[in-house]
Amino acid sequence: MITVLVHRDGQSRRVDAVDPAWLAPGATEKVWADIELPDPAARALLQETFQLHELSLEDALSEIHHPKIELFDHYLYLILHGIEAGSGGRGFSTNDVDFFLGDRFLVTVHQAPSRSIAQEQQLCLRNGNALGEGPAGLLHRIVDMMVDHYRPEVDTLEERLEVLEDRVFENPRENPVRDILTLKRDVSSLRRVALPQRDAIGRLARREFEVIPDAMAYRFRDVYDHLVQITDEAIFFQDRVTGLLDAYLSSQSNRLNQVMKVLTVMSTIFLPLTVLTGLYGMNVVIPHLPGPDAMQFWWVVGMSGVIVVSMLAVFRWKDWL
Repeated sequence: MITVLVHRDGQSRRVDAVDPAWLAPGATEKVWADIELPDPAARALLQETFQLHELSLEDALSEIHHPKIELFDHYLYLILHGIEAGSGGRGFSTNDVDFFLGDRFLVTVHQAPSRSIAQEQQLCLRNGNALGEGPAGLLHRIVDMMVDHYRPEVDTLEERLEVLEDRVFENPRENPVRDILTLKRDVSSLRRVALPQRDAIGRLARREFEVIPDAMAYRFRDVYDHLVQITDEAIFFQDRVTGLLDAYLSSQSNRLNQVMKVLTVMSTIFLPLTVLTGLYGMNVVIPHLPGPDAMQFWWVVGMSGVIVVSMLAVFRWKDWL
């Protein structure tokens, strides 16, 4: 699906196709072409009308690429990732958006619907000055919306992390390993996307490209600051998740050690009792202890009790209990 907006004579309107004359030298029109789910017609539009390089076309028409920024002859190529909440409020997914920024045009290509682009399209149709500000200003507003949409997902990650921390420390008998590993995967995904995205926006903020005016570079600096905060939180979350997993495994190891200690003490106590009862259970003549035959049983019980109490006293004295 191809959506084309053009700004001319102080007004922004939606048109059916891109007129090559709008892109010719000396033209005053400003064009935004948004392509969702590219098809052969979209490829022809990008290659023939906008004259985009084959290498950047291959990247744009692929399903997913990591964020990056490249400069070509007459345009700037930028890949960024939008974020969408996962089903059931768990996790999230990222969808890459490819930007082709020229002096008088902006082309956006994406494989899935983008709420940031949809909001900006509505804004441009309501306010003629939005697209009239130029393709660089349009790019800034879209990128700013995309970065703003990261904040709710980052807050959700933090809430999930706090819930898991409470589960680990308040109810260590429950096994939260699967939830911890799922959260760790989401945090790693956020960090993997946010870090290169931060670097790409940083290049826009450093006034490195002529197609980005100085005034827009200052705006991109604000977006860059937001991404720095997000990446710092992603790194911090990853450390917390790793520490949480280590804490849970350590607590389980301590519980196992306590169980093994109790079982070892019981086995150690019953070992001499087993020897004693086995000795008196042999079918041979055993020295007769004082008293009648009925007293022999109580002698064995008494010796067993003395052994148990003595061994417990020694364990206690050694701080093994």
